[in-house]
Amino acid sequence: MELLGTGVLRKMEVVLESPVHYRLRLNDDSSIDMNRLLGQPIALHYEGVINCLHCGRKTNKSFSQGYCYPCFTRLPQCDSCIVKPETCHFHEGTCRDPAWGERNCFAPHIVYLANSSGLKVGITRRTQIPTRWIDQGAIGALPILEVDNRLHSGLLERVFAAHVSDKTNWRAMLKGEVPELNLAAERDRLLAQCADGIETLKNEYGAEAIRTLPEQSVVEIDYPVLEYPKKVTTFNLDKSPDVAGTLLGIKGQYLILDTGVINIRKFGAYRVSLSA
Repeated sequence: MELLGTGVLRKMEVVLESPVHYRLRLNDDSSIDMNRLLGQPIALHYEGVINCLHCGRKTNKSFSQGYCYPCFTRLPQCDSCIVKPETCHFHEGTCRDPAWGERNCFAPHIVYLANSSGLKVGITRRTQIPTRWIDQGAIGALPILEVDNRLHSGLLERVFAAHVSDKTNWRAMLKGEVPELNLAAERDRLLAQCADGIETLKNEYGAEAIRTLPEQSVVEIDYPVLEYPKKVTTFNLDKSPDVAGTLLGIKGQYLILDTGVINIRKFGAYRVSLSA
């Protein structure tokens, strides 16, 4: 096999094409075109070193998909409110980095519906569309509401989550077991079901705080997959440093091999080498 690159693992770069184009960046100088490796044997080797994606220091364990413990406890992007945006505490003056919060949390956010393993609701910064959908393995997505900050998007997501899942069944997503859905019809149904909750938030934060997006159309997403697995077996670099097999597909942030699947994002900060 030919060595294609060595460096610190991080989530794959994506471009919305048909199919989605994936590149794996192991260092700052170059990236590896993963689509061209479809159908070929590949090997990923973990070299036993983890370097924090923020500060670069060696760490025995990766926290929050790529950070050392000090960065995990200090950085705003690792705070609990990132996972639960409805718990944003910026207004209490306790944000870990107010300047970061103003750039990332006080920016337009989108509430969307997606079909990744069935219908789900999600939120993301407007600038993260369509990357967020691709990273979740959605085959279709539809923006339905827009707000001006992360807190409001989290509060809306909680309203919708009473009627629809906010999680992806990653095993079903990887098997390609995704039902056909009319996302526009689901949008209309859920907006009607959630009307009281939306109105309550408008009364609290202002009528213009929540804006509907009726003009948006469904974004359909096709992935570079030659064959979906019938059974999903996962690789774990903490238990075995070697991943090898024929690359049959890429979906979400997963490499699908004939021998199993690996979540590239899960092992962010691990130093690896890739051969093909």
